[in-house]
Amino acid sequence: MLEYNVSKYPHFCVIGLSYEKADAKTRGLFSLNHNQKISLLEDARSKGLEGLMVVSTCNRTEVYGFANSTKDLIDLICQHTKGDISTFEKVGYQFKDELALQHVFSVAAGLQSQILGDFEIISQIKAAFNLSKKMKMSNAFSERLVNSLVQTSRKIKNKTQISSGITSVSFASVQYILDTVDQVSSKNILLFGTGKIGRNTCENLVKHTKNKNITLINRTKTKAEEVAGKFNLTVKDFSELQVEIRKSDVLIVATGAQQPTILKEMIHPKKELLILDLSIPQNVADDVSELHNVNLLHLDRLSQMTDETLERRKQCIPKVKEIIEEHKAEFYEWLHTRKFAPTIRAIKDKLHGFAADEIDYQSKQIKNFDEEQAKIIQERLVHKITRQFASHLRHANGSTQDGIDWLQRIFDVEAETH
Repeated sequence: MLEYNVSKYPHFCVIGLSYEKADAKTRGLFSLNHNQKISLLEDARSKGLEGLMVVSTCNRTEVYGFANSTKDLIDLICQHTKGDISTFEKVGYQFKDELALQHVFSVAAGLQSQILGDFEIISQIKAAFNLSKKMKMSNAFSERLVNSLVQTSRKIKNKTQISSGITSVSFASVQYILDTVDQVSSKNILLFGTGKIGRNTCENLVKHTKNKNITLINRTKTKAEEVAGKFNLTVKDFSELQVEIRKSDVLIVATGAQQPTILKEMIHPKKELLILDLSIPQNVADDVSELHNVNLLHLDRLSQMTDETLERRKQCIPKVKEIIEEHKAEFYEWLHTRKFAPTIRAIKDKLHGFAADEIDYQSKQIKNFDEEQAKIIQERLVHKITRQFASHLRHANGSTQDGIDWLQRIFDVEAETH
């Protein structure tokens, strides 16, 4: 990427792992909470890396940014998570430059989502950029890229049907409850964890089950109360978790804990219980599945769609790819202008210097010389001339670099790059 003057580093890199090759337990090793993201970005900044963004969701963890190689980013993620390089090499992926950009556009378009067409990822990419900007790790490239990704996602939503039907894990979990639990409106439902997925699940529960017996528990009770207040639901203290579990017919776990919080001994050994674990890492202990009265599903299973719905969405993929290529071409056109932008700036400065000298000379030769008017004309002429040069370089049939070299010789300028 050096030739585009967007970074001092040679490559735009993407590294990460997702549900496609890494199971939930492995993804949990590499997941990053908010504080870990901040720590990683601070570390990257201290090492002089540029334009980094960190995305960590239940389905994937990825790091985007400029570096000498993808290894720089792999080392970072392993230093700030419980994951190690050996595990990453088995299940992770890494891309550079054009392949990296293709991957990011595909992810933002919902083509890489566990539920095809799930667009929650675009809000997570925006959040990643906002954090990067706050940490002074963003640059012109990452800002332009995220804007392009948002525009791509918006057009895909408006012009295709790829997001019709189930579009999120939170809705898929509620749909599963509706499909498998008889008389769901009269069952006792406990939601443990009121983060983003928990809030979305709660909203879908209220909307689609018509159930008034929904109880919320969160380690921080006030957060649960904020969610409950919107829907007039019951909130219990964290200390009452086991009691509430034993009263429940359906338990939804959506916490961000790094260790299992739902243990085998907390569950009634005879009462039928459906448990949906939407957490990464998994928050329900593995041995819970040994209980014959418990039906335990993790989000990996909940994310599966019916063949009919999946096939309908797959029919939209060609159109989605057309939209991606359209916006990717616009991004590359902008990127291409970065290649000669320093030369255009240098020529503009040179022309302004010529004009300033001439205005100074004429102001001494001409009585009542209107210097302000002359400066207005100067600015307009310099803008028109440099815009013409930029247009020529943008649409040059030959080598853009040859055109840049020619202009630098003609105007005797040396462009100051990144």
